[in-house]
Amino acid sequence: MEIISKIKKLLNMDENINLEKIISDGALIIDVRTVEEYNDGHISGSLNIPLNSIGDAMSWLIKDVPTITVCASGNRSAQAKKILDDNGFTKVYNGGSWNNFGKIKVGACPVK
Repeated sequence: MEIISKIKKLLNMDENINLEKIISDGALIIDVRTVEEYNDGHISGSLNIPLNSIGDAMSWLIKDVPTITVCASGNRSAQAKKILDDNGFTKVYNGGSWNNFGKIKVGACPVK
């Protein structure tokens, strides 16, 4: 099973949602981990907006741009998705763990 399919299954996402296509079509990837976590490794081209700052970012994020939220495990990204959804963002997807995105990662997630 490919990585994206595994992510969808773990997050109970609709199988018809194609995260690879959404990404290739230019989706904004928001990593909601802390700055320190992001600096240890992240998805190439992603934007770091820690979960506790997502409210401030809503003033400049564009509501109808496809957006994928990611974090370490999928918990904070689910919270960020809900916050964005509740504030009128129309194309937000929970991508779960940034570490599931294989070839598009930069850096390495340190083993603790």
